[in-house]
Parts: sequence; C-alpha cells; structure tokens
Amino acid sequence: MSDDARQAAERYRLDRQLRDAGLETESAQPEGPARGSTAAERAAFVETSIQQAIRRGEFDNLPGAGKPLPDLGTSHDPDWWIRRKIETEQLTGLGPPALTLRVEHAEMAERLDAIAREPDVREAVEDFNRRVIEARRQLQGGPPVVTPTVDVEAEVTAWLERRRARVEAAAVAAAPRRRRWFRRS
Repeated sequence: MSDDARQAAERYRLDRQLRDAGLETESAQPEGPARGSTAAERAAFVETSIQQAIRRGEFDNLPGAGKPLPDLGTSHDPDWWIRRKIETEQLTGLGPPALTLRVEHAEMAERLDAIAREPDVREAVEDFNRRVIEARRQLQGGPPVVTPTVDVEAEVTAWLERRRARVEAAAVAAAPRRRRWFRRS
C-alpha cells in the first residue's frame, strides 16, 4: 500500500462504492491486521496465525526438528548467519579487499600454475597489481591494505621454472623402465 493520502482516499471511496453495489474487493477484506492497528493487535494476529499453523501441522517434520542449534552458546557474533552461509555455500572472494588480496597473494603460485599460457599469466599478475593499487586508494573502513604488488617479470620467470619442473617430472614418471635380460633363480 502507498502512504499517499490521496490514493488512500480514492481507494476508500472505490471500496465503499463496490460494497454498496454488492461487490467485494481484496482490499476490503484484509488478511492481516488493519493498517492502523496497535502493536498488541498485530501481536495477537501473529500469535493466532502461528497457533493455527501448528494445529494444521505445518511445523511438523521440519529439518533439524528436535536438534540443538549448532554453535549456540559460543561468543556473540552479530554476523553469525552470513559467516555460516559463506561456509555452507563455500563462497570465495567475499570480504574486505585487504583480506581477499592477502589470501590471493598467498595463493598466487597455485593460481598461476593453473594457467596454461604466458600472456595469460602476465595479464593475471597485472590485474592483481591493479586491484592492489585500487584497494589502497579506497578510503573504506576495514583493515588497511598491506599486500605488496608483485613483480610481473619475476612471477612469469618463476611460473616458467615451475612449469619446466612439472614437465620434467612428468617425463621421468612416464619413462619406461629397462628390463634386465637375465633373471636370477
């Protein structure tokens, strides 16, 4: 519903005309408490609705019924629900830029090793540096951004060396073993 007085007055006149004509509208018979009702009337309506739902059995066989709430009784955390959602959905990349950039910097080698081409590695490192610089410029609350920028050439060289070592290790593992031409009995 709108808070505009003219719309409310027009809606009232229309409802009254329809009632006089014998027609009912949805707004003429509200489901819940009236708009100008007191807090006690609203609370009574909510309590009545809950009791009716219990009698209909709508709360029977709910998942977790009869089990204690997990992590109840630990220290008070007002954001407990969002932390639990992040854990259950395994969401990443959420949080203040200072923390996400630190985690990304710590996992830089693994992230780069998943990339197959050198130009893509350069682009990923340059993008990381750009985001670090941009996060330093922001004046938002939260922890300060202390993550250093990364030398692009050094990271590409390290990526090439790790890639070469992986290829050599794979070649050694795939090399056939020599058989002896004689057997000891």
